[in-house]
Amino acid sequence: MTETGITDPALGRLADLPRAVLFRAPTHLEVMPNLASACGTSRPLLVKRDDLTDLAFGGNKVRQLEFYLGEAQAQGADTVLITGAVQSNFARLTAAGARKLGMDCHIQWEERVTKQDPRYRNSGNVLIERILGATLHFYPEGEDEAGADRRLGEIADELRQAGRKPYIIPLAPGHAPLGALGYVVAAQELLQQIDETDLCVDEIFVASGSGATHAGLLFGLRALGSSIPVTGICVRRDAAAQGPRISQRCVEIAELLQIENSVSAEDVVVTDAFLAPGYGRASEEVIEAIRLAARTEALMLDPVYSGKTMAGFISAAKRAEGEGALIVIHTGGTPGIFAYEDDLTA
Repeated sequence: MTETGITDPALGRLADLPRAVLFRAPTHLEVMPNLASACGTSRPLLVKRDDLTDLAFGGNKVRQLEFYLGEAQAQGADTVLITGAVQSNFARLTAAGARKLGMDCHIQWEERVTKQDPRYRNSGNVLIERILGATLHFYPEGEDEAGADRRLGEIADELRQAGRKPYIIPLAPGHAPLGALGYVVAAQELLQQIDETDLCVDEIFVASGSGATHAGLLFGLRALGSSIPVTGICVRRDAAAQGPRISQRCVEIAELLQIENSVSAEDVVVTDAFLAPGYGRASEEVIEAIRLAARTEALMLDPVYSGKTMAGFISAAKRAEGEGALIVIHTGGTPGIFAYEDDLTA
């Protein structure tokens, strides 16, 4: 099943691109009064619940997969390939989306996190991938995007020789940013919710990793005429590396949609203040943010993405003056908490 549902001319050829329907939109936009009280602020704090995107424990990658898997269907693919960290949320949801659409899935694990804990290697997203019946591969490097993609290509060639029709979801930059389109759509959805609730929004916070979610959201907002600031919380690389990545993704989105890029250099805001001690590892500040969100609003966050974003959001809520609302995008990652039991219960 494919559907677009996007007709705004400001979004260019978005309506013409194939899209597989994987969840029921819109996701909830919830007020968090208990968290606001704990942060000592009277301004509205809200969360966009993209952890509730239906498919296999949900998460932001479901929106991205609608466009990748839509293209896979259009090409007649019967197998989807993806590469990522051992506890990759994207890999877990790719396996789920592929199964939902009647396709097989091959997942390549990269050694991004030096963590040998048996829970990290066997629980969380890993367990779900095995239940879904994904075929698993291993790539020994963790910071070699081009090499990981190249190895995926080799696996795809082997599948073609066996008579299969593989489709690769690429990792490295330089490919059409189909996944980012899911958050161009999300920007339109969020603006409608803001309008319906008559909110004055001062800032939106989102995890910034591969860049697809951050860039797609920012691009969509600007294309639709919104000037709401978006702050990306770095979860994988530092701000000096992440900022140019987001800017380039916005250029690529404009090219893909065949419209003008309305994102300026000043629009690209990233912070790496919550990145340490690195990708897939959490500081005590992040762990405390996870606990505070759980104990005030019953929000379940992971240490890799949503926990770091919440730490940045809470920090801003505590220091910022003004009356406008702050919104955080909950990108999911819930299964990952089971792989980080030692960190979360220490």
